[in-house]
Amino acid sequence: MLFEKNMEPRCAYCHHGTTLEDGQVMCIKKGIMAAAGSCRRFRYDPLKRTPPKPAAISFAHLKDEDFTL
Repeated sequence: MLFEKNMEPRCAYCHHGTTLEDGQVMCIKKGIMAAAGSCRRFRYDPLKRTPPKPAAISFAHLKDEDFTL
């Protein structure tokens, strides 16, 4: 799997599912499912998953001396 090795399966980024408005997924195998749910037919689709944003870097602890040669 891409992005993470310990990723739990979710219908929101399954190959068989199509996202609906209410946080639900229309699955061609199981019908309407919760986006956080999963089943044994889960097949990962990396294009449906949005990875979490990286943490912001804080430069507050740096001083002007750190940037001089």
